[in-house]
Amino acid sequence: MSNAVAELISILDLEQIEINIFRGRSPQVGWQRVFGGLVISQALVAASRTVDGRSPHSLHCYFLLPGDPSIPIVYEVERVRDGRSFATRRCTAVQHGRTIFVLSVSFQVDEEGLEHALKMPDVPPPEALAGLEEIKRAFGDEIPDGVRRYFDRERPIEFRPVDVSRYAPDAAGTARSATQQIWMRASGRLPDDPAIHRAVLAYLSDMTLLDTALVSHGKSVFDGTMQVASLDHALWFHRPFRTDEWMLYDQESPNASGARGLCRGSLFSRDGRLIASVMQEGLMRPQA
Repeated sequence: MSNAVAELISILDLEQIEINIFRGRSPQVGWQRVFGGLVISQALVAASRTVDGRSPHSLHCYFLLPGDPSIPIVYEVERVRDGRSFATRRCTAVQHGRTIFVLSVSFQVDEEGLEHALKMPDVPPPEALAGLEEIKRAFGDEIPDGVRRYFDRERPIEFRPVDVSRYAPDAAGTARSATQQIWMRASGRLPDDPAIHRAVLAYLSDMTLLDTALVSHGKSVFDGTMQVASLDHALWFHRPFRTDEWMLYDQESPNASGARGLCRGSLFSRDGRLIASVMQEGLMRPQA
């Protein structure tokens, strides 16, 4: 297991400090803000630890304030409802006495029912695509500094973009289709606990999604010309999965307006099963 994956598993193992109250920390990697996917995943872990016999099927959350990576985040869980089939939890993330994030999550007992699902796009398999290290070698010193710093860090999630042209040195300023497909997986073997796999999927579901709205305007989160931040996030779990096996994240942005971009994504297992759906709106404001 890589150090980055071990660290991710560690930060998802929240400390319980009181009934319904948990404490989480951020990795110390030099970021000035807390990664949104980390808060989503930790809040999901906190809420899940107050529910027995049910699995989460959907979550909806709002990012209210930037997180401070230098101090822990306190997660307070409210037990909204416990029914025969469903249970509902509300989780509030607090730092410096202020609410920075709220999450509502619904849990359900396992049931059988009607089934249908989107078909996975026809794309090359991950083995036929370049990883980030190969992309870095291919483009060499011409890669923008922001992208290079991202590539140089050890990451808990491995990426294989279907289209690597957006990483090219001349990609900045070039408008592209507001779609992208990226193969993703944890960069090391995870424990067999399904709760860990759900938390890691929640973590990675916030990765690259807003890029889909930016790329259609020739912009990037790395180019320094835009103020970019997640505003809200919704995630639905459909079928069992392993996050340490390749998943295709199929993304599109149907709208951008009012300095906001709306993005949606579908996550497919390697064998083509739809395992999760995601929607997110984010701030995309030109820097003054």
